[in-house]
Amino acid sequence: MSGRENRLRELLGPTVEALGFELWGVEHLAQGRHSVLRVYIERPEGISVDDCAAVSEQVSAVLDVEDPINGEYTLEVSSPGLDRRLFALAQYGRYLGETIDLRLRSPFEGRRKFRGLLKGVEGEDVVVQVDDHEYLLPFDTIDKAQVELPADIGGNGREAR
Repeated sequence: MSGRENRLRELLGPTVEALGFELWGVEHLAQGRHSVLRVYIERPEGISVDDCAAVSEQVSAVLDVEDPINGEYTLEVSSPGLDRRLFALAQYGRYLGETIDLRLRSPFEGRRKFRGLLKGVEGEDVVVQVDDHEYLLPFDTIDKAQVELPADIGGNGREAR
């Protein structure tokens, strides 16, 4: 996660939590003069369109006052979905035994992409089993991680576990 995304998370977290939601993650995608700010919210009973609208209204007010993003941007608020991206180290523990896709900022043992079974978290490392090898990947080197959507609920055609 970038420094800007961390700052946005710190800025928006209290507002989202005051509305009764968990701030799952923040993505800021710069696209020339116009960018997209995605705010992902979560709660145990799920997320509705009305929830997204309520959070969007409050987050928009905070962004208008604090003005943390230069230029024009589109604010999107949504659930992280079933094939969710993982933003924080604490989120990995919720998906032990699931298949995840990871991309690192720089190569680790000669590779940047890993797809395997999430085995655990040890300190600041994420443990992923790829075939017969376990990798301890430092969390701060992970550029992007996403839980793979199981095939039996609309995934990519792989066998259900």
